[in-house]
Amino acid sequence: MNTLLWILLGVLAYTAAAAWLQNRGLLPGSVRVSGPMTTIHTKRGKALLDRLSAPKRLWRAIANLGVGVALVIMVGTFLLLIANALSVLSNPPEPTGINTPQNVLIIPGVNDFLPLSVALEIVAGLLVALVVHEGAHGLLCRVEDIEIDSMGLALFTLIPVGAFVEPDDESTTEATRGSRTRMFAAGVTANFIVVLVAFALLFGPIGGAVSVASGAAVGGAYPGSPAAEAGIGPGDRIVALGGEPVDNGTDLTRRLAANADEQVTVTLHDGTERTVDRSLLVTGVAETSPLAGDDGLAVNDTIATVDGDPVRTEAALREAVADDHVAVIETTNGTTVEAPIGALAVVVPDGPLNATADVPAGENVVITAVGDDRVVDRADLSAAIDARDPGEEVPVVGYVDGDREEFAVTLGSSAADGGSAAGADSTAENTSMAGGDAYLGVQIAAGVSGVSVDSLGVTGYPAAQYLSMLTGAASDTFLGTLLLITVLPFYSIVDPSVQYNFAGFVGTNVQFYEVTGPLSALGDPVVFLGANVLFWTGWINLQLAFFNCIPAFPLDGGRILRTATEAVVSRLPVDAKPQLTRTITTGVGVTMLVALLVMLFGPVVLG
Repeated sequence: MNTLLWILLGVLAYTAAAAWLQNRGLLPGSVRVSGPMTTIHTKRGKALLDRLSAPKRLWRAIANLGVGVALVIMVGTFLLLIANALSVLSNPPEPTGINTPQNVLIIPGVNDFLPLSVALEIVAGLLVALVVHEGAHGLLCRVEDIEIDSMGLALFTLIPVGAFVEPDDESTTEATRGSRTRMFAAGVTANFIVVLVAFALLFGPIGGAVSVASGAAVGGAYPGSPAAEAGIGPGDRIVALGGEPVDNGTDLTRRLAANADEQVTVTLHDGTERTVDRSLLVTGVAETSPLAGDDGLAVNDTIATVDGDPVRTEAALREAVADDHVAVIETTNGTTVEAPIGALAVVVPDGPLNATADVPAGENVVITAVGDDRVVDRADLSAAIDARDPGEEVPVVGYVDGDREEFAVTLGSSAADGGSAAGADSTAENTSMAGGDAYLGVQIAAGVSGVSVDSLGVTGYPAAQYLSMLTGAASDTFLGTLLLITVLPFYSIVDPSVQYNFAGFVGTNVQFYEVTGPLSALGDPVVFLGANVLFWTGWINLQLAFFNCIPAFPLDGGRILRTATEAVVSRLPVDAKPQLTRTITTGVGVTMLVALLVMLFGPVVLG
């Protein structure tokens, strides 16, 4: 029985038990039940709100600022939802995990992207968001002299899903339009303030105390790979290879490429040593690779020979193809394929290869040599272009549809063409080929002829990348940082080249980080817990604030839309002002509902 079915049975059992207790008058008057929803009402706290509301001018000034921010976000949200819905209708994307119903819920263990291991941190963040949101509504009620009937918490079974403040209807009606608008905007304003505070602490003292531990972080190992056979798996950190220190994942890749030993000793972070019998495992194959196809190489194949010579390491593969631009590759399962061996590239429009050598834009080319430099993979091509200057004419040998061709290319300037240095990250699908100042004008796939191989068979965890995103170092703007933090829990959906999401410092990934500086006295677990609470508190407050800014009733955005529409319609020379206001707000609200449904279910239904 799957988890979702157990949850449904639990909800039904709770609903039946709560209804039985309510029908027999066994529940206190402050507790009200409606299906699986339970609300707890209280009048306590009103005196505290009265005291806090004393500096009315201050609260009104903050609320007015919040109204402005909310209006801007409402307009942006309206346009964004419509644009996304139209995009889904015109070009339905492939369904992803985000489109499944359970992943809309902020419930750890039910939502695939919210693990149970951070359930306490998520619940803490949710409680803070709800209490602050509704508390701000209550505070502005008293600032604007709006009476409060009751306040309390809303629970879905036993899980807090909301807090509420019930203003007196008559008092609310008598309040001015500006007073009501400030009260409606108070909740999202408070949530945004919590976001600023939580992320300021996370970006500052907490995040600054966390650093990436030395070594190559292992997110996992391919089934049947040399690493898996040697007992290397998730949470391990490789700190040495053959007795030589390993700084990070890039350093591990470099050392594996340079090491020709068929058997190596790997040292893990806990001092354990593993002996690995290496073999060339195929870890990625580009669709346009000449080595791909029904009769070609596939992920998890193991390369046995090249031109009849046994190969078990990256160095052996490079040596086997050093002199021949075309090679025959055979795998352990008997697959044999003959193809050119080089850097698989796609020609970009108006680049030097397109403009000066007349190679059609979009053409797939396997580049095997630049001048006298043999090119086996992307790194070779980058180095060959790096060694040359813009304006230099170089012969480039490439294969198009299996036929050998030689092109005379006048290199361009990467600065003039808007290029940037090509990285050596083997996890990238492709990257613009612009090494140093010289520019060739291609996009190049990872690996050898678009095939990535690994003689160890581990998948790296992007520890440094996630830490830079979490601490604000990955973006130059605060809004950019907020966007990156928003997608962290499901980052593998946003960037398919990354296999792991980030839900905080939890599980096996805690082995990849360490606490330094004064906060190290508290111990790693305490600092990691604090960082997780701040991350999820900021994340949930941000989602709640943006969601409530959707201009649809009964959300705060819908209520603000009504008061704003009333203000505009009141100045129009029409008689049926209430009807016109209702028509506008209802139309906008229905549009938002339809857009949300299309975005959520469109990829599944139309894809």
